[in-house]
Amino acid sequence: MAIRDRGKKKWQGAFFMPEQVKAQNELWRDAQRQLKPIMDEYEKEEFDQRISYAMEYHLPVLLTIWSDGFMEVITGKVHYVDPITHQLRIETKPGEFERVTFDSVVGVNVD
Repeated sequence: MAIRDRGKKKWQGAFFMPEQVKAQNELWRDAQRQLKPIMDEYEKEEFDQRISYAMEYHLPVLLTIWSDGFMEVITGKVHYVDPITHQLRIETKPGEFERVTFDSVVGVNVD
């Protein structure tokens, strides 16, 4: 007769309520948040120059975006700069566009 042990399964979820797991995940996520970097006018001007250069020569651009305490990287080509709504339209894939506000951009690299 063989011993039939459930292994890890008997320890998973036996001690934690779903609400407790959710609360722990939210605490962990809040602990990982970062403050938005403070940028001066020279950095903003440099970003503008890099974006216009990439747009003029149809070069891919790597944007670092700050969103709700987290950094996100978007790669694509600058399709349009909208001065009225203060947004960039980035073509991430052929036919797919993503809008990014000027204020959320914290880094620009031209490939």
